[in-house]
Order: sequence, then C-alpha cells, then structure tokens
Amino acid sequence: MISVFGSANMDLVAYVAQAPKRGETVTGRAFRTVPGGKGANQAIAAARAGTEVAFLGAVGDDSFGTEIRATLAEAGVDVAGLRRVEGPSGIAHIVVDDEGGNSIIVVPGANGTITGPSSDDLAVIARSQALLLQLELPMEAVIGAAEAARVGGAQVVLTPAPARPLPDELLEAVTLIVPNEHEAAALTGAADSETALDELLKKVPEVVITLGSEGALYGSRSGDRLRVPAVPVHAVDTTAAGDTFVGALAVARTEGKPPADALLFASAAAALSVQREGASTSMPTRQEIDAFLS
Repeated sequence: MISVFGSANMDLVAYVAQAPKRGETVTGRAFRTVPGGKGANQAIAAARAGTEVAFLGAVGDDSFGTEIRATLAEAGVDVAGLRRVEGPSGIAHIVVDDEGGNSIIVVPGANGTITGPSSDDLAVIARSQALLLQLELPMEAVIGAAEAARVGGAQVVLTPAPARPLPDELLEAVTLIVPNEHEAAALTGAADSETALDELLKKVPEVVITLGSEGALYGSRSGDRLRVPAVPVHAVDTTAAGDTFVGALAVARTEGKPPADALLFASAAAALSVQREGASTSMPTRQEIDAFLS
C-alpha cells in the first residue's frame, strides 16, 4: 500500500493563447474547475497506476471539499484519512497557454491547518510500503509524517515543491527525492542537473531529477546513474505531469521494478497525462500505461 500525506486543492484553470504579463489583460478560450493539489494528484496517479492508496490530508467545509473527496474516492483512493475542517478548501489558480506551459498560484486553505499526522494517520503510515510527501503542507507536518514512515520502514518519496530550504531532520528520513530541474537548481545552487544530482546524493540515498521533454536523471549512493529519455508526444497541458510521474514511479518501486524499468513506467504515465487537459482528469490507468509501453 502507498500512503500520501499532502495537499488537496480545487484547481481553477484558465486556458489562454499566451499567459498575460504583469498589468496585462488577455481573453481566455476556456475555464475549468478540476480537483487537484500535489498530494491528491499523486494519490490519484498511484491509484490509477494500479495499487492500493490511502490519502491523508484536509479539505474545507465547502462545495470544493465535497467535490475533491468524491473525485479521490471515484479514483479508488481510500479517503478515510481526509479530514474536513471549518473554512475554505485549498485552491490553485492556474493559467495554461497553448504550448502546454503553466503558471500557478496556490492558496493553502484547509491544507494550512495540518500541523502533523494524527494518530489515525500514523496507523496508516505504519502499514504502508511507501509514503509520498510534497511541500504544500506546513513543514512541521511533513517532517512528522516522514519521521513516522522511517520508523515504520516505509520508503519516503519527497517531491520538494514548492521549492524551499529542506531541514536536515526531513532529509534524514527521505529515501528518494524527486525535484524537477528548476527545484534541483534551487536546492543545490547548481544549474547543471548532473552536478545538482551529485549534491543531492550527499543528503539522500536516491535522486530522480525530472527534465521535462529531456526525460529524467536518476542516481543512487550505490553508484547507479541512469538517464531515461522522455516519450515524444504533443503536450496539451503539463499541469500534473510531475505528480503523475511520481505516483507511477512509486507504484513501480513498490512492485520491485529495477530503476530503469520504474523510470520508463513513470515516463510513460507522464507522457499520457500531458496529452490531456486538467490535473486529476489527465492521469492514465494501468491498462493505458501498459498498452502505451507495449
């Protein structure tokens, strides 16, 4: 089982030919509300990729919270650990341009009320093979969950987004860190991804740096080093590509796939997701991933 301790948002997505500059107003071609948040996205991606998933997080007592819970449940995610708190759910304002690029503003809402894992959360984490974490919850909560997973022997997979300085007590509990190239540069000060990977390996046992259309770079302290190319596709919306990659990668790792096969599986899932609009709505099923790989 995989558990995800993270954020759940409602994505408010505007599609435009070109994103507006500061002070500029542009006309969009479409608008959608889509349940998202990095935590919820990774939970849905992992569930659709073929494993049992439990989501641990919080939504508000608004209609967005109700819709987020329903979307997770419909994807096969266990939502018993999804708290309902007073106030608004988290939201993300997303602008997607015609090249598939995006810019995002996140307002935490209910996510900001989580100060640490509850006793029920800890029981779920203790049963998990892997725990997926991101940085859209308060840092003390992320650290508490990571330390609990380390004690229980679960793999701790961290997506360091939004990028920020990472405390040593968090890094000491992390098994695998999965930044994109910009986050890796922000964390290490190294613009070159190979150099950034070497710097991150001084802090965690395994690293995957996602490189967008250039694929992904993997390294471990045991000396493994792999570069897996991205599958060439036409991107429509890259909003959830990273979360799809991480969710699928976690599934592949818990199934015992070696690094090269796990990265290929995750890359295929991400390639399928960028060809569709939306976050949670874009994530492929296990059957779709297997068919794509074949």
